Amino acid sequence: MQEQHAFPFFREIILFLILAGILIPLLQRLRINQVLGFLAVGALAGPFGLGLHAAEFPWLAWLTFPSGPGVSMLAEIGVLFLMFMIGLELSAARLWAMRAWVFGAGTLQVLASALLIGGTVMLLGQPFATAAILGLVLSLSSTAVVMQLMSEQNSTGSRLGQAAFAVLMLQDLAVVPILVVLGVLARGSGDGAATLALVTLAKAGGAIALIYLVGRRVIHPLFKAFARHRQPDVFMALILLSTFGIAGLSAAAGLSMALGALVAGLLLAETEFRHEVELMVEPFKGLLMGLFFMTVGMSMDTRQILEAPLWLAAVVCGLVLTKALVVTLLFRAGRLPWGRAAEGGLLLAQGGEFAFIVLGYAVSAKLLDPGLGARVMLAVGLSMFITPLLARLGRAIGDGDERALSERKAEHDAAALAGARGQIIIAGFGRVGQQLAKLLSAQNIPFIAFENNATLVSKLHAQGVPVYFGNAARPELLRLVNAEEAPAIVLTMDNPAASLQAVRGIRRDFAEVPLFVRSRDERHARSLKRAGATVVVPETLEASLQLSAFVLESMGLDERTVDSIVDRERDLFAEQLNDAGLREPGSRS
Repeated sequence: MQEQHAFPFFREIILFLILAGILIPLLQRLRINQVLGFLAVGALAGPFGLGLHAAEFPWLAWLTFPSGPGVSMLAEIGVLFLMFMIGLELSAARLWAMRAWVFGAGTLQVLASALLIGGTVMLLGQPFATAAILGLVLSLSSTAVVMQLMSEQNSTGSRLGQAAFAVLMLQDLAVVPILVVLGVLARGSGDGAATLALVTLAKAGGAIALIYLVGRRVIHPLFKAFARHRQPDVFMALILLSTFGIAGLSAAAGLSMALGALVAGLLLAETEFRHEVELMVEPFKGLLMGLFFMTVGMSMDTRQILEAPLWLAAVVCGLVLTKALVVTLLFRAGRLPWGRAAEGGLLLAQGGEFAFIVLGYAVSAKLLDPGLGARVMLAVGLSMFITPLLARLGRAIGDGDERALSERKAEHDAAALAGARGQIIIAGFGRVGQQLAKLLSAQNIPFIAFENNATLVSKLHAQGVPVYFGNAARPELLRLVNAEEAPAIVLTMDNPAASLQAVRGIRRDFAEVPLFVRSRDERHARSLKRAGATVVVPETLEASLQLSAFVLESMGLDERTVDSIVDRERDLFAEQLNDAGLREPGSRS
């Protein structure tokens, strides 16, 4: 017992570190969303999962988190650091740069979703306080899940990504008034509720403003004074001091510690030390996020899935449909195409991580029935679990709508395409295709290009570049541009399977047209030559030859000698292709 007092919750900490140390690399290898992985592990190893059987099987006690202060302590730390990291992302400069989307679409999304959800809850017979809490809480989406999914899809820089990020920023900011409203509802009752609400809001606003102003005058000079010593341990201590210190001040002012941690992040986001703080926190970010979401998973009573399956299914479906509809209409009003607007709606349709924080406070303040709170938490968790599927469905809808728009545009361009004769055809208009087009344009050599990326096509076509949406492996598309009369067809796509399929199709229908192909490596080059490519240029070979040429010149060899050596290596590669039983044309590969 003495050892437990010396280091409380030692077993829980060790178990979490073991799970996190094994789980993070495993999830990365399996390409599973880390947030959902931690939620699932928390639900499995928590007091409502395997922890239920710890008394029956004592060995399970070493592998599970029983209900108690150990889990609560981990949850509190996880909440504080989650709020701090979110505050660090919310700088005033970023908010102002995206003010129309943040304060326009973001505010409308929260209010419209809260009214629809809260109104439905009241129609089902719940009191106003319950309806207000659930409406506000369920209007928020999961910043962690959505941002990770967009990062995996490389869509954070797209119009949809920027719009979704702006809405998420407003939702993160909305947590502040939501927590204040929660305090008002907890204290207010009867005829004086409105007066108490105004007084509490005023006090909370004053306390937050005071903490922020004092924090700015203390934190910035503090970091400035000690940062010049360039000691990482001192810098990390200052970060922890800021987080826990301002969280403690917030609690002393009668507000939540989570709100104080958010303010600490906001304060550091406004200083010149923001990026250094991000670098210091980055190694711990996944671990701290995992800590929060694992404790969230522990709070999910999965037994209720069997007890009330229809209720949970109805809540999850209603939540997803309501929020998806609201976000889709707002994004469409923001001039996103219908397909991308629907993709954004499905991406932001889940409940958010703040629901677990706010609902926990609401239950402890006796504003919410514990049974109802537990079921709503479980519904939010389930909505987060299905988010990857919703995101995949939304991506398919968005891509399909974009393809349809591009194909309709291509039909309008058919007359222009039909008039294309004697032009070089470029298939694939990425960095290699664009570089080739630049050189051709400089020499006034006409070309026409095809690309499968509809967004890129729309952008470049609007700039007057003769690039069109389409797959060059389709013979009917090539016939439309009179490929049989083209001086050459150049394939620059970086997908080996697609380029090989295109070579086979082109050579089958246009046997006499010179066909120049970019290959990934020598093995890919042999496959392309067998399929009928005229000239194959392996990008690895050319890069290595150019690098070798620079090195040889730096060693004192003259340019003519270097060119001779490089040409000999190219000829050797051509001979190797011939040795493999391939016909080599007169032109050098």
